[in-house]
Amino acid sequence: MTTEPDTPGNYAAARLRLLTEEERSGPPRRAALAELTDAWLAGLLGEPARGVALVAVGGYGRGELSPRSDLDLLLLHDGRDPRAVATLADRVWYPVWDLGIALDHSVRTPREARRAAADDLRVQLGLLDARHLAGDAELTAALRAEHLARWRADARRRLPELHESVRERAGRHGELRFLLEPDLKEARGGLRDATALRAVAASWLADAPREGLEEARHTLLDVRDALHLTTGRSGDRLTLQEQDQVAEALGLPDADALLRRVYEAARVISYAGDVTWREVGRVLRSRAARAPRAVPRTPLAEGVVEQDGEVVLARTARPERDPVLPLRAAAAAAQAGLPLARPAVRRMAACVPPLPVPWPTEAREAFVTLLGAGEATVGVWEALDAEGLVTALLPDWERVRCRPQRNAVHRWTVDRHLIETVVRARSRVRRVGRPDLLLVAALLHDIGKGLPGDHSVTGEAVARDLAARMGFGAADTAVLAALVRHHLLLVETATRRDLDDPATVRTVVEAVGDTGTLELLHALTEADALATGPAAWSTWRAGLVADLVERTRAASAGEPAAGEREEHLGRPGRPGHPGRPDPAAERLAREARRTGGPVLALRTRAEAPVGEDPDPAGPGPVGAELHIALPDRPGVLPAAAGVLALHRLTVRAADLRTVEAPGGNPGQSPDGAPVLLLSWRIAAEYGSPPGPDRLRADLVRALDGSLDVPGRLAEREAAHRGAPRARRGGGAPPPRVTVAPTGSRLATVIEVRAQDAPGLLYRVGRALEEAGAAVRSARVSTLGADVVDAFYVTTPDGAPLPPVEAAELVRELERALGG
Repeated sequence: MTTEPDTPGNYAAARLRLLTEEERSGPPRRAALAELTDAWLAGLLGEPARGVALVAVGGYGRGELSPRSDLDLLLLHDGRDPRAVATLADRVWYPVWDLGIALDHSVRTPREARRAAADDLRVQLGLLDARHLAGDAELTAALRAEHLARWRADARRRLPELHESVRERAGRHGELRFLLEPDLKEARGGLRDATALRAVAASWLADAPREGLEEARHTLLDVRDALHLTTGRSGDRLTLQEQDQVAEALGLPDADALLRRVYEAARVISYAGDVTWREVGRVLRSRAARAPRAVPRTPLAEGVVEQDGEVVLARTARPERDPVLPLRAAAAAAQAGLPLARPAVRRMAACVPPLPVPWPTEAREAFVTLLGAGEATVGVWEALDAEGLVTALLPDWERVRCRPQRNAVHRWTVDRHLIETVVRARSRVRRVGRPDLLLVAALLHDIGKGLPGDHSVTGEAVARDLAARMGFGAADTAVLAALVRHHLLLVETATRRDLDDPATVRTVVEAVGDTGTLELLHALTEADALATGPAAWSTWRAGLVADLVERTRAASAGEPAAGEREEHLGRPGRPGHPGRPDPAAERLAREARRTGGPVLALRTRAEAPVGEDPDPAGPGPVGAELHIALPDRPGVLPAAAGVLALHRLTVRAADLRTVEAPGGNPGQSPDGAPVLLLSWRIAAEYGSPPGPDRLRADLVRALDGSLDVPGRLAEREAAHRGAPRARRGGGAPPPRVTVAPTGSRLATVIEVRAQDAPGLLYRVGRALEEAGAAVRSARVSTLGADVVDAFYVTTPDGAPLPPVEAAELVRELERALGG
């Protein structure tokens, strides 16, 4: 300033001119206001004797003054002349009060300041930003140096206290980026959290991610400045009635644009806090250890390991050559219930090449696995989003990120609502034949928001594009588009139309088309409503929707014939089916008849979109297809599945069937035993799959009993109990085993829907064997983190199971699966 504001009147006039200057705003105005105030307060104090200093603390100490900010001041003295100090305090405090400026003041000696900081964390945080204003500069410098040294020395004790205060405040004030009337300072992701991160950095124990953090903090300060100037009063809560004026003051088009800017800033601060507090915990744990120790690295997937409670990249990972790595790492982290380490995410964001379009099968499966992890999906998704990986995968996500929903029913922004819907859908995957389509539809159902027009209509077009981008086949893409287009149909029809009117049900039948889509739509409707908020769903609404679904199902009619149903049961849309019998498989069957088997063949093939036949010339990674042919005998299915599990081979799809012998009875070998052909689509958890000779040797040993499959699997499970892999599926819904009604005239069809896990198919096969059920054929499909399997079983003499035996078999399978 050109002249010092030597009187309260001069200071008030200069302050008013500064606040009304249109050309100066943001950080420059806050700094200028602090400079103006510094000069005035120094003039009020005058030239005190040695041993007295006026110190700014807190936000004022950082040189950041909003128009209506409090002045946080400490009058520091050495204690030699308390009466003179009291006179100086009156000389400073009263003019401030006379101008109506809020003042947070204290008068202390250095010893009293130390004691106050030890007793009150807020005092300690405020002193971290102490800045000298006037008087004895050496006294201020000594206080700062001592306080910083003590903060660093006490960091192991004080940082957990600070973290607990951050969590407690978030519980009281909520999450800034989801509130329609957010508290810019106290809510999670607000200004006080940014101050806490500065304190962590000052401890030298850990540091917050710097990218975008200061910009986010300044955004919230700018909004608070505009709020103060608009209302003419101090305050941090951005109420609805003031948002349009604040937006106009900041040059934004409307209140929605204002909230979105606030939410984006809060998202950056919240994520920085998550990363920082994880690092603090890691450092504190390592320092608490009695002796240095090597941190183990546990493999989770190809190129992905767990280390010290986080998911990081393996040393052998080559992200610059592996476009699927981000999804594979994210899926592994979510399934293990662990956070993705920020350095790993940043490295992938920097150098992983874009996924080919359409996505290869591995990428789509990893994406569905990520979505199917339940609550753990949220944190992993936010880590990807913070570094731009979500937008790289789904460009349309940019439109819904941090988009507010001005509806008291909605708890979340559009993007978080979509993720919350995915979480809710997770608990409903056992009710549907295509859990992958349910989870993807949950993610995309509101993707049209932010575009002009009805978001269901615009979202349908976006969903078609994204489904094709992900590599879904034409039939699956049509189902996803229909789910997005009609995601409000059931609840709106059930609550607004007469269900006894045939036209009502007919409208739903015409829109939905088939019972598979209907069951998906029913589950999506529930997940959407529950993710919206408590007011969006009730027992009454649920009952009306269920009634409408039952009426629609009954009106649809047109159940497929028995033979057609047998062909498709358990794998609607043929997800991941290994394909029709081919000449190579037939040759294996002939070789098994000649030699007595088992005969194995392992081949690679280019993978095709779900629901479509593989195209060897198409894009995408190379998968492995394993065929096993051998004469039928007890224990074939569990033995083969157990061997694959021991070699850490994930079964993506499987088909068990008899192969008709040319010129003979179906599937008969020369000795009269049926020949079984098991076709598997497999993938190694990490590394490469073993060769067919090794698999054959282990299968022979498993069949003759010399390889203890259950013992080996139990040992591996015990060795990993408590490790991240053992925690997979902790939030998954329980397995569901049912007898399919009218499934087949020749066999009883047992449907199993469960969370995928190592050895799952082995446990199912063993339970079927122990129950004395003969497996005549099977269809196994792994859809992301879930399996949808159908087993065609008979009595030993080849007849369908009696109802009582079928019910007992269902109970046995549920017990075997832990349901």
